[in-house]
Amino acid sequence: MVSNDSDGPRPVIGLPTYAERAVFGAWDTRCAILHHSYVDMVARAGGIPVLLPPTGVARPELVARLDGLVLTGGADIDPARYGGPAVPHGYTRADRDESEFELFRLARAARLPVLAVCRGLQLVNVALGGTLVGHLPDVVGHEGHSGGPGSFTPVAVTTAAGSRVAAVAGAKVTAHCHHHQAIDRLAPGLTATAHAADGTIEAVETTSGPFLIGVQWHPEADSADDRLMRAVVTAAARREERAA
Repeated sequence: MVSNDSDGPRPVIGLPTYAERAVFGAWDTRCAILHHSYVDMVARAGGIPVLLPPTGVARPELVARLDGLVLTGGADIDPARYGGPAVPHGYTRADRDESEFELFRLARAARLPVLAVCRGLQLVNVALGGTLVGHLPDVVGHEGHSGGPGSFTPVAVTTAAGSRVAAVAGAKVTAHCHHHQAIDRLAPGLTATAHAADGTIEAVETTSGPFLIGVQWHPEADSADDRLMRAVVTAAARREERAA
């Protein structure tokens, strides 16, 4: 049985990483890396973080060893996947797309609880048949969601009454945002359950099936609030209890 109790077994939570060049110590080399704030968030919430490099790891035998999945932030989704035009802003990573679309498919088939963060939310929407806004400032007329280089912007978000994200995070959220894309056409099977004042969709969830919440903001950036991650850990525990 999976538990977030410090004395019991803890759920194993998968975290997809970037394959990027990094400099550390005497080394300047290609690495599998991820912001440590994701690792810290999972650990604080009672899970065991496991880093997943984007190189052929999206297989059923891997997913069978996971209790939950956080689809992490990062590069833009290749617009060819949703029939969008090339975007002159941002960047894409084909290796992450190839790995993580399959990882999400397998996780859903295995009924793993999923928290999708920023790029992760966008991936979920595209994987289920939705589309994206290529460059959000062109639509809303400002860069209030974008943040500066290496920083987040606080954005006031209102959640939908009765939604799962409202039950977890509350009616109002001060979201930590760093994104220049967003959901355009919402995928079938998803419900938009939080919005910014300019109408940007800031959270989605499913009305049926296994636990799935996607947020356009970065919960890992707020070390004082782990409620979304704790919800994933709790869902993982309940899933294992039903399977026992």
